[in-house]
Amino acid sequence: MKQVVAVFDIGKTNKKLLLFDNGFKVVFQQEQKFQVIIDEDGFECDDIDLITNWINQSLNDLITNKEFEVVAVNFSTYGASLMFLDENGNRLTPVYNYLKEVSPYISEIIFAEYGGKDEFCRKTASPSLGMLLNSGIQMLWLNKEKPEVFKKVKSILHFPQYLSYILTNKIVSEPTSIGCHTFMWDFDRMDYHQWVTQKGFSLPEPITNDVVLPIEISGHKLLVGTGIHDSSASLVPYLKGSSEKFILVSTGTWCINMNPFNKEPLTAAQMEKDCLCYLSPGKSQVKSSRLFMGHSHEVWAEKLATFYHVEENSYKKVKNDEVLVSKVMQKFNDSKVYFPHGKESFNEGLNTVDLGIFENYEEAYIKLIIDLTALCIEAIGLVISENDETKVLYISGGFARNEIFIQLLKTHFPNKRVLISDIDNSSALGAALVIADTFTNINLMKLDLGIEE
Repeated sequence: MKQVVAVFDIGKTNKKLLLFDNGFKVVFQQEQKFQVIIDEDGFECDDIDLITNWINQSLNDLITNKEFEVVAVNFSTYGASLMFLDENGNRLTPVYNYLKEVSPYISEIIFAEYGGKDEFCRKTASPSLGMLLNSGIQMLWLNKEKPEVFKKVKSILHFPQYLSYILTNKIVSEPTSIGCHTFMWDFDRMDYHQWVTQKGFSLPEPITNDVVLPIEISGHKLLVGTGIHDSSASLVPYLKGSSEKFILVSTGTWCINMNPFNKEPLTAAQMEKDCLCYLSPGKSQVKSSRLFMGHSHEVWAEKLATFYHVEENSYKKVKNDEVLVSKVMQKFNDSKVYFPHGKESFNEGLNTVDLGIFENYEEAYIKLIIDLTALCIEAIGLVISENDETKVLYISGGFARNEIFIQLLKTHFPNKRVLISDIDNSSALGAALVIADTFTNINLMKLDLGIEE
């Protein structure tokens, strides 16, 4: 039988079960989509009963499977969701959707009492998002808006830890969920913010993500991880496998730039530019910035295709013609045609840019990539420390395949190696790797993190 680590990777849309062998290659993958339900206020949310039943059934099926021997299981899930349990360990609420809007007075309470909005957000490295995305607000909201429910609350868990709890029956906390725009963590003190205890909330002291708990299912012994926030999990393969200090540029709908080697305190000016901090599995600061780059690319690619009467994916045929790229750069100098006043002027550009200024589709698309890359470079700059020691830029996601984007980054960062990373299922892999050191019978092989183009 092949020994495997099972990881349940729970996204908002897709829920996956992946099995990793001792070389951390995926040897089995199953994907599920579950119908959403509505909470007591009529807002959509995940059906936690369906999810937990699927997890339990899947593990029971694996244990009787003759092909695999499950030695451990872990969970990678989206963040910003809490579970509230009563004194008997039973759920009191649905898993509320973090996009649910709440009254601003909830957050204004703690802003007023703890130094004002700007200072509070800076200390907690958490932009005020106006929804349940700040998971600390979920505690205050439930206390204020549903006191009859909250008075029954005995334990509070983030979503990854709740999934671990259904197997272990242990109440634990870990850094990656707490340190992700929650309002709960004071990055100056590297501890829970004082409001958490002063407002009467009791949360467990976070343990590191390499802790595993032994359980037994139908006579089969295995180890269970504490669970991990998916964004932080995607960083783990690089933390484990890179011999050099690095910045990870994870591209997709959002471009997320993560620097786990920048220990400088977050400033109010950085936060205003969409910069924040996470906690790594080892409970250290990860400075991060984000850019709505993939979304901007998608909207403009559709608009360009319509204007030039070409197929929407025609951009995939535009090559890195250095002569043409140089010509376009010289023609428009440093002006950001598509974003006339930076990233905040995205909508302005959609309404004001005259595409007739370009000679053809290729020139228009190349200028789009030049402008998007310029914004990305600014965002990366936000996470580079004054005494920067990072040597590598790992580029993952869709833009890693864009030759123009990659070459522009290489030109701008001549002192860093720009490596294209093609790690699949990075969050699930990170959840497996973070507990791997506890297994004496599983050897961590060298990870193939990236290639130099």
